[in-house]
Amino acid sequence: MLDVKCVSKSFGGLKAVSNVDISMEEGEILGLVGPNGAGKTTLLNMISGVCHPDNGGIFFQKQNITRLSLDAICKKGISKTFQHPRSFPGLSAKEGVMISALYGNGHKPKMKEASEEAMECLHRVGFPLEKADNPLGNLNTIELRKTQLARALASRPKMLLLDELMTGLTPSEGKEAINLIRSMKNEGMTILMIEHVMRIIMEVSDRVVVLDQGQKIAEGTPKEVASNERVIESYLGEQYHFQG
Repeated sequence: MLDVKCVSKSFGGLKAVSNVDISMEEGEILGLVGPNGAGKTTLLNMISGVCHPDNGGIFFQKQNITRLSLDAICKKGISKTFQHPRSFPGLSAKEGVMISALYGNGHKPKMKEASEEAMECLHRVGFPLEKADNPLGNLNTIELRKTQLARALASRPKMLLLDELMTGLTPSEGKEAINLIRSMKNEGMTILMIEHVMRIIMEVSDRVVVLDQGQKIAEGTPKEVASNERVIESYLGEQYHFQG
């Protein structure tokens, strides 16, 4: 479904991503991990069209999307959440999700249908519906993250790119998020996710890719990656042990 072929990206003299390959099958959950500055978010940004690689290619459902814009890639069926929640402070939570329902992937629902879809998506991600009409600028970080995920779902994606969605969640909220990700997988959603909470990566991922200093250093099942000596040395730490 997704093929990332030998992509690289530099910012000034900094090589953020260097010759990385990733392939994903439809319905798969792939965890992307690594230390801060490893190039994870840059890789997701290249896949989603936020920025473009200096070299290499990105193919989605056998179509070359390497140079497409963020909007064009969203219409192809790839939707991304951002590491730091973005919002239009004057819009309500529901209105923010409605925009994705109306314009996210070329689907053109009527306003009433878009409003209903927005409320369904907010409910699905556990957003408090009594706050649906509250301005985004008045929401806390957790509520903004849930709104952001609802917006991603409202665009009716075939693939979700999740960038540290779990950051700041309480244990109970994290459990809800895990259940939501599993339910999306059961519905056939393909998910590429960055997450620093290793327990979550281990629980939900079919495979894990590890980046370090812009390079892919390991790939495999969660258990294989967690026992990889290079991964332990560069990221997990010597005291890490996989809890199977």
